[in-house]
Amino acid sequence: MNWDTEKLLELYEGMVRLRVFEKEAAEKYKTGEIPSFVHLYIGEEAVAVGVCANLTNDDIVTSTHRGHGHAVAKGISSKEAMAELYGRQGGCSGGRGGSMHMYKKSIGFLGTNGMVGGGIGLALGAAFYLKYNDKNNVAVGFFGDGASNMGIFYESLNLAAIYKLPVVYVCENNLYATGTPLRSIAANPDIASRAKAFNIPGIAVDGNDVMEVYEIFAAAAERAKKGEGPTLIEARTYRQHGHNEGEPLYGSYRTKEEVDTWVTLKDPIKNHEIKLKEVYGVAEETIQAVRDKILKEIDEAIDYSRKSPVPDPATVEHNLFKEVK
Repeated sequence: MNWDTEKLLELYEGMVRLRVFEKEAAEKYKTGEIPSFVHLYIGEEAVAVGVCANLTNDDIVTSTHRGHGHAVAKGISSKEAMAELYGRQGGCSGGRGGSMHMYKKSIGFLGTNGMVGGGIGLALGAAFYLKYNDKNNVAVGFFGDGASNMGIFYESLNLAAIYKLPVVYVCENNLYATGTPLRSIAANPDIASRAKAFNIPGIAVDGNDVMEVYEIFAAAAERAKKGEGPTLIEARTYRQHGHNEGEPLYGSYRTKEEVDTWVTLKDPIKNHEIKLKEVYGVAEETIQAVRDKILKEIDEAIDYSRKSPVPDPATVEHNLFKEVK
């Protein structure tokens, strides 16, 4: 693929947005401003950005409990996403869902999900919808390495393969299912290779290289739209924070040396910055301008969230049921 600096800076901006958003969410959770539990996406930004940079509002994404990155990369504004964490009316779910129930139908985001593997079957259903309504779009199901051992994973891939559905399954393999190493619970920890059982492509990518993720996903999405069926992508990445905020960064199941190696040598944003400067000749001033833009954006999102009212208790029963006529 021939890359232009405008596209590369777009990818960089997307990753910086997720990183700054999550760092601020962590800080505001620690101070008690954010009441809802958070599972942060720091370290995995290249996956969501590389995938979602290929998508339009008519493409459909399903997410996980670690889904702020997917939500914002798909198009939920920083203001709406942050306000949702704050539990305010200005949030994408009206302050009713918090971290694990962020949703916005108008941009094709079918929600973060508190159930492990919960988005896998939803992506299958979305792909059925796209196929049988002759939509030239793709569904994307994000899930983690822990969910790759669940029945819904195998059942969904099987059905998607049989019907050649336009879905791409993206496994974010960050090596640990909460605190359990994948290698200790999977007879075959090479998740991408499991696609062979369903006669579909399975591709392992460097999940910390946004350009590689972008290119591999673009090809999978094009294949899906042509009616050639699903693809399984295993994005090998790493979360730089604990499973949830409050969990020790290392000591219980990870060593300090392991974490430091990923943070210093394999950070997706730092490495993309190096490429921008050394390979594509982008000036530091240009990169700094992107950082400054995002810092301002997230500051405004926090201010917006603080000023947004809490949901009216009189509306507590709203949106609980869909009336079918």
